[in-house]
Order: sequence, then structure tokens, then C-alpha cells
Amino acid sequence: MRYKILSKRSAEEAGDGKTVNISSSGVLFTSGQVLLPGRRLELSISWPAQLNNKCALKLVARGRIVRFEDGCAAMEIQQYEFRTQSSHPSAAGPQAVVN
Repeated sequence: MRYKILSKRSAEEAGDGKTVNISSSGVLFTSGQVLLPGRRLELSISWPAQLNNKCALKLVARGRIVRFEDGCAAMEIQQYEFRTQSSHPSAAGPQAVVN
């Protein structure tokens, strides 16, 4: 799982972690950095199911941190979509949105 902090004031901050728990309204994940409540984030989570059994997917969710304790952050999901993942991490270009 990767995340980036959405902020107009500072340079883009990013990090990674592991998903602990996920529901339709939120995500609990580990983070090596302290994420203060109220911060807006975008998460990118590799999804275990594939599109048409051949195309890797990722869940991209945006929301805000509601709690941080013991190295775990809880984010309320405000918006999400599934996207296809490139098989080549260095490939640049648009990714299709799957509805």
C-alpha cells in the first residue's frame, strides 16, 4: 500500500505501509510517519482480484485521517475508484478507470 499526503502548502509527501483493516467507509493501515488527524490522503492499494482474470487492479481512495495511534492510521474514505495497474512499474501514461 502506498499513500501520498494531499497538501497545497508543502512539497508532496508520500510513504508506504500495510493495510490492517478495510471497509466501505475507511481503511486502517500502518505508517512509519505520524499522520495527524485532519490530513487529507490518497491511498493506492493493490487489489487481490483481477479484471477479467488477467488485469491487475488497484483501489485508489481519498479521504482524511481520523485517528493515529501505535503506528496505525485510520482514514475515512470520502472518494474511491478502481484502476488498472501497469505490468511495468516504469511505464508512464494514463490508467483506465474501471467502474
